[in-house]
Amino acid sequence: MLATQGKKIWMDGVLVDFADAKIHVLNHTFHYGVGVFEGIRGYATTSGPAIFRLADHVKRLIASARIYRMPIPYTAEEITRAILDAQAANDIVPSYIRPILYRGEPALGVKNRAGKVSLAVGVIPAKKYLGESSESGVRAKISPLRKPRSDAIPSFAKADGNYLNSYLAGLDAADDGYDEAVLLDANGHVAEGTGENIFLVRDGTVYTPGLESDILLGITRMSVIQIAKDLGYPVVEKLIGVNELLTADEAFFSGTYAEIAPIREVSHYTVGNGRPGPITRDIMDVFYRVVRGEEPKYASWLTPVPPLARVVTRSPRREKGSA
Repeated sequence: MLATQGKKIWMDGVLVDFADAKIHVLNHTFHYGVGVFEGIRGYATTSGPAIFRLADHVKRLIASARIYRMPIPYTAEEITRAILDAQAANDIVPSYIRPILYRGEPALGVKNRAGKVSLAVGVIPAKKYLGESSESGVRAKISPLRKPRSDAIPSFAKADGNYLNSYLAGLDAADDGYDEAVLLDANGHVAEGTGENIFLVRDGTVYTPGLESDILLGITRMSVIQIAKDLGYPVVEKLIGVNELLTADEAFFSGTYAEIAPIREVSHYTVGNGRPGPITRDIMDVFYRVVRGEEPKYASWLTPVPPLARVVTRSPRREKGSA
């Protein structure tokens, strides 16, 4: 189980004690899933704490809100500052940072969009998302549940309601003893994990599903593609059949929380020799040097965390009807 305890939550410009970060039970987001969020990582680097690809995460958060027609009362710069302040206030590394845009006031009715859009930022300690075995390789199951088409649920948006599908697929895999699930797209091609993108390696080339498989455009995915190319490995984005995955030389997941997790088995089929392959390890080695600030070439991917700016801190009184 992931840690969910932090010190402070940033809520609309106020740092609130973790236990007092409350919203109303009749808020629109709680009932209909119309909220958008990001998962971001903070790391201890050679120059102090830093956040990985912060600008890209803020850009995607804003794009997700646009898709779901949520007017954001903050600029990109203000959202960036809120995330940095939340990280500084919690003083946790490695950290998992969760900014979320939501409607927290009472507002029932599916088409109701009158409620105020709020921003909150939580920070918790980061642990191995797929367990300690993720470094040696995880076991994954091809899920019986398909990834929704983007013309039904927009895959470009990292939205709350999108993850109901992942939730069910993940529980199904866990109940069968697997670490993770692999979701296929509506046409039966490999799409992604429940919270990660997926890559496979065949004959020295790195392959990953493209937009035609209705994937989320992962920021770690984008980083892996760049690192692989810089290492001299060809990278191809294409439709990937199940048989290609089952007979791959190597395979791995990528994601903000999962980072890079080798896959050693898919639905009882051993991937390669059942251990992380050489190309996977090459990419992993560079990635972990990058997030520690040991690769000057990728220094722009890290945003240093400055001292906490002047932010109001309070422990609000619990209001009747809050949750």
